[in-house]
Amino acid sequence: MNKEFFDALALLAKENNVDVETLIETVRAGIIKAIKKDYPECENISVEIDRETGKFEMKILKEIVEGEPEDPGNQISLDEARTLSKRARVGGTAEIKLNPAKFGRVAAMLAKQSIKHEIKGFEREKLIEQYKDKVFECVPATVQKVEPATLNAVVTIDKNEIYFIRKEQIPGEVLKPGDVIQVYVVGVSQPDKKPSIRISRTHRELVKRLFEREIPEIADGIVEVKAISRVAGSRSKIAVVSNDPNVDAIGACIGPGKSRISAIVSELKGEKIDIILWSDDPAEFIAKALAPAEVKSVEVYEDEEVRECKVIVPNNQLSLAIGNKGQNAKLAAGLTGYRIDILPEDPVPEAEEDDEE
Repeated sequence: MNKEFFDALALLAKENNVDVETLIETVRAGIIKAIKKDYPECENISVEIDRETGKFEMKILKEIVEGEPEDPGNQISLDEARTLSKRARVGGTAEIKLNPAKFGRVAAMLAKQSIKHEIKGFEREKLIEQYKDKVFECVPATVQKVEPATLNAVVTIDKNEIYFIRKEQIPGEVLKPGDVIQVYVVGVSQPDKKPSIRISRTHRELVKRLFEREIPEIADGIVEVKAISRVAGSRSKIAVVSNDPNVDAIGACIGPGKSRISAIVSELKGEKIDIILWSDDPAEFIAKALAPAEVKSVEVYEDEEVRECKVIVPNNQLSLAIGNKGQNAKLAAGLTGYRIDILPEDPVPEAEEDDEE
């Protein structure tokens, strides 16, 4: 029975790439917990597991006392102790061996739960170690299969299979087995379940990493990305600034013949990208963020809790500034950090509105 136990332990360790000795300690902790449940008063429990000798013993240790014990959970009378060992002496320790079968399913279940928990911890640590240089980075992933019903996919990164859920894919994107896509590694997810790597193509940081990859000036720090706002699959706004007066930040991002920005747009399946020149002046930055709309004036209200502004645009630019379903205004607000109230330059008189009705 002991041999079967140690063989099973060795197999479990091999399958999960876990050290056997570490697993043994986990089993020991689970068994002690089970014994404690049956003997709550007992403070001294010994569980010996030695795979070298095949020893697997469980004992309760009690102090040998003269007469009736005051603490039965931790003490035993000399007379009773001598039924266990003729060498028992007052002040010594009596070892009361326990039968592993006595604990039945409870001991096995607690040990199993403990092992599962430990293995999850090992898997998580292994994943974190393996992906520590990839977390918060953009990496290539190869699509292996796509579930027809859910459109969730399985991709491989460095030969590891990763589940890629639909909501993290670009809206409208149709993945096919064999596709190589760029994904943003968000981190390790599901801490209470089987750990896995969470990846995304909707995260705004993916846009930043793609810019860093395609534009040497950003990778070198000459051009800096200051802010990003994104509606995945539709449009992104990215604010950049040049740290070198001789380098045009927007021109560097676009590249010769639009080659650089085209490569990024292609990777994002046609997502439109507005490149905005960053400004330390909030009013100027907000006006630029509302591109392609023309802005007449920006009035900024500084508040400790809410940053707001009022923007005036020509009447014929109002719908452009707001955008379809308010998208342009939302992206500009996300980019600048201001709540933006957009108003027409010449409000339509109420009488005219009535006439139009």
